[in-house]
Amino acid sequence: MRSAKTPRSVARGLPALLAATVLLAGTVSGATAAPEPAAGSASVAQTGERLAASWTAPLSTRGRYVVDADGDRFKLKSGNWAGAQGTWEGNGDVGDPANHQADQMSHNIPLGLDRTPVDRIIADFHALGLNSIRLPFANALVHDTVPVPDAAVAANPQLKGKTPLQVMDAVVQELTDDGFAVILNNHTTSYRFCCGLDGNERWNSGQSTRQWIDDWVFLAKRYQDNQRVVGADLRNEVRRDTWNDPNWGWGNDHDLNKALEEAGNEILKADPDLLIVMEGINWQGIPTDITPHGRPTLTPVATLSNTLIHSDKLVYAAHFYGYTGPAHTGATGTGETHDLRYEELTPAQLAQVVDDQALFVTRSGQHFTAPVWISEFGAGGRGAVDAPERAWFTNFTDILVRNDTDFAIWPLVGWTNSAGTPQDTWALISYRTNGERLSVLDPGDWRTPDWTKLVGAPGRTGRIDVPSRWNMLNLDYADYNVSGTMLAKPDWSPGNRKGNCPDTQRLVGLGRSDSRGLCTDAGQPAKASGPWTVVTDERYVTGGDWASGYNKLQCPDRSFAVGYSVRGNAMSALLCAPATASLPTTGRVLWFDKGDNRPATGGSNASDWAPGYYKGQCGDSEYVAGVAFTWKWNHGGVPDALLCRSLV
Repeated sequence: MRSAKTPRSVARGLPALLAATVLLAGTVSGATAAPEPAAGSASVAQTGERLAASWTAPLSTRGRYVVDADGDRFKLKSGNWAGAQGTWEGNGDVGDPANHQADQMSHNIPLGLDRTPVDRIIADFHALGLNSIRLPFANALVHDTVPVPDAAVAANPQLKGKTPLQVMDAVVQELTDDGFAVILNNHTTSYRFCCGLDGNERWNSGQSTRQWIDDWVFLAKRYQDNQRVVGADLRNEVRRDTWNDPNWGWGNDHDLNKALEEAGNEILKADPDLLIVMEGINWQGIPTDITPHGRPTLTPVATLSNTLIHSDKLVYAAHFYGYTGPAHTGATGTGETHDLRYEELTPAQLAQVVDDQALFVTRSGQHFTAPVWISEFGAGGRGAVDAPERAWFTNFTDILVRNDTDFAIWPLVGWTNSAGTPQDTWALISYRTNGERLSVLDPGDWRTPDWTKLVGAPGRTGRIDVPSRWNMLNLDYADYNVSGTMLAKPDWSPGNRKGNCPDTQRLVGLGRSDSRGLCTDAGQPAKASGPWTVVTDERYVTGGDWASGYNKLQCPDRSFAVGYSVRGNAMSALLCAPATASLPTTGRVLWFDKGDNRPATGGSNASDWAPGYYKGQCGDSEYVAGVAFTWKWNHGGVPDALLCRSLV
């Protein structure tokens, strides 16, 4: 989301959000967006019937691509239908439209329902060439029992007397009935919009992490029977509050990596069909020229990615706006630094930064490989022309086209004033009080060629083959149990930190002194239905002493390692799952006590899943049959060697 009244000069400032000495922490989030093809571009626009017939729910992922239930590419060509996240800017009378974003008072429901019938709005979305809608909401909406004013739904009298949540129910149903995929986005905690120090900085700003997760589970169950509700976008633009930064992997209550993991897995237990969308950190640090600060986005994922109990459900997301930058808040005045804005970068520099901050995640065969959805970007399309922003928008959409990237523009719907001028020039479609529409498809909007280029761009289509996956286990601070099988059982190694691979994968690598692990499904043997074995001693060591002088944990024959536990960083136990067929017992001992020992080719070999520590990784065609460690020579009981056995 972006902070704006009407002109971009206001959007760029984070006015009076902070006193000079207090941090300005938001990305001056999100901005508005651009519509699509020239009228008559039938190759892009679809009717509801055609769109509904073009894909089968639910969605999942295969490598860098989102796919439908038939395994066909489903490129997210999306827009943000904002409003249900709230529009009040935090000052003055909440009932005065002048105190709302772009003077548009949404009454905490999607914008435009006071002016235009919902089926007409949805038809206009079809004309833009969209196939999916990102639907922002506030946690406050989940608990709001007050019906919206009749005036807020004047063009949709069937919605009179409904609460904001009930209005969202109706909007979701209308969208999905017309073939759209809907991704719910937890945008804010309260109805206050937007950004910096607005009380919505983190998922647990103004509420507990437990309440945030409970709200998500409630919504997952509420829409479970509607398979075209395809995703849960867990939290929008997480940023610093007055005193604290969010972090990625510290294990505390400001750890976004941990929070996303917990929420995603609980949602998947409630509804295994949903995509789980995780956005990186939007802002850390205090924005002055003498203090550390920046916009990490997805860069931490390179060394600490996420693993879900259903590993084909993870999508990463990132936001880019021209007036912000890799280390620029987007502000003018307070909170402004001398860092470059994205719009001040050359096309080559911009492409490199976008790759460094987000699109690297789409590289195949790594522990972090996943689709990346640019779930917010945009620019003002009418009125005064801002040349740098215009050039940025063209360059940025070129990047999306070249990389065949999933996208969602911000925002779709705005209001037009009595003179017919859009109040929010970033909106792709603006409606007058009488329902008259002004669209990016209409003359006078400079974004039309870029939007047409983007939404109609050629890209990968058709069936996507199922790739092998590699996923991390992170035992830095706590258990990391992403096995549905083991989550349903009692604690298998009490008093120890433990990690279990997803049920479709096996253990393939271990870090020596940091307790991290790597899982894969490459060449995965089928698991038998029998009990899994917890190994704490050498009773299953067969075929000779393969690590003389070392303690050894070895799986029983015809089984393979799927988890492990540690005390401190020392090995405590190995968890082994039975295979349906006999497994080869020939193999090799892979030592990593004096350096990394990973395959020269194959899975996740070009990314570090245990940075700063020695690590061992069996080959893609091998399974971990055992782990050797010792307390001698100050080795501390950490893993020193793996017994890698061939799968073929």
